[in-house]
Amino acid sequence: MPKYLKKSTGSAAGSTAAQESVTSIVKGVISDIRTNGDSAVRTYSEKFDKWSPSFFKLSSSEIEEIIASVPEQTIKDIKEVQSNVRAFAQAQRDSLKDFEVEIRPGVHLGQKNIPINAVGAYIPGGRYPLLASAHMTIVTAKVAGVPNVVACTPPIAGKIPSGTVAAMHFAGADEIFILGGVQAVAAMAVGTEAIRKVDFIAGPGNAYVADAKRQLFGEVGIDLFAGPTEILIVADSEADPFTVATDLVSQAEHGPDTPAVLITTSESVGKKSIDFVNHLLEKSNLSTAELAKTSWDAFGEVVVVDTLDEAWKLADEYASEHVQILTKEPREALSKMKNYGALFLGERTCVSYGDKVIGTNHVLPTRKAAKYTGGLWVGKYLRTVTYQEVSDEKASGELGRLCGRAARAELFEGHARSGDLRASKYLGDKFEWIL
Repeated sequence: MPKYLKKSTGSAAGSTAAQESVTSIVKGVISDIRTNGDSAVRTYSEKFDKWSPSFFKLSSSEIEEIIASVPEQTIKDIKEVQSNVRAFAQAQRDSLKDFEVEIRPGVHLGQKNIPINAVGAYIPGGRYPLLASAHMTIVTAKVAGVPNVVACTPPIAGKIPSGTVAAMHFAGADEIFILGGVQAVAAMAVGTEAIRKVDFIAGPGNAYVADAKRQLFGEVGIDLFAGPTEILIVADSEADPFTVATDLVSQAEHGPDTPAVLITTSESVGKKSIDFVNHLLEKSNLSTAELAKTSWDAFGEVVVVDTLDEAWKLADEYASEHVQILTKEPREALSKMKNYGALFLGERTCVSYGDKVIGTNHVLPTRKAAKYTGGLWVGKYLRTVTYQEVSDEKASGELGRLCGRAARAELFEGHARSGDLRASKYLGDKFEWIL
């Protein structure tokens, strides 16, 4: 029976009234932009971001000037991280094969993976300049072969986030707009005079951005229905409580509603980890301590179980976005666990690596969505389509007979006659369509 040393007291989804308010505001913004285009985009940019430049789109010369202001080491780091992301995305792309198979003589079936034509990448920036989101959304799209990537990021405190622009440019964005929030997502989804309509939108964002993607889904594709960042750590008695605490805090700083959960087989590790988390949040010089403490106090959990098998089972119920394994044999999780966005195996591997530098994609399922989907990857930017060709007359006639019987079992007479026609043409079966 699990024993909770600390239990969440918050609700990650927020109140119903608050969500209804978000949904109403987002619906109004989308409708206005759909009707009034760039004029409405400018109105909301002024209202929400106090941002109204002559042009939201950056010119080539503006991009060059902005990049020139970025420290040389930051540029080098951007390129190194993007090299990691690109290498892993390319390995994913190489694993997806076009093929054609002859399932019976004269019956050819094939599969092709075709890139989406136009993608919108949203790079958030309200609380932090999220350079890494540019790597994850844009680099991956380009490796998939997407020819047109429109990228939007908001100003931060009335200024252009130069590092983010550099990351977007080196990732391969074809157009860069300094534009944020619902107005950016809506403009890319419906198209305006200045912003091309895209077919798919990727990238995280706040509650308003997430709801905009939800409302626009169907009109355009989206990567995921995103919620607050999540971390879950599975630890045994050999885990270092200070490492556990440090890694929990590292994710809690994402926002005020980040679930940070520890499942451990050791009550001692659980208690010591809680003590270290509290110390780090209250007595260290962590610049984000106040925000992380808000999250930890409301959404932090520490659970003690008797065995690792119980830990794996409980962790699968959480179906967390990030699952970090701090046990003697961390790779055991690969066979024991099924529901997670990404696994981080062993003390030498931390969730922050996945967020920022290691190369796997950090756009991952939250709110238990890991039970039915994975995260953003090359395949999200591809449409896997099929084709068919029957090159043999006898094969077509035999399929026609089969189609006639199968369709009539479902009472689809029109379908049946389409098959009957081939059976008549190629096998000589009697067939007469009464006109």
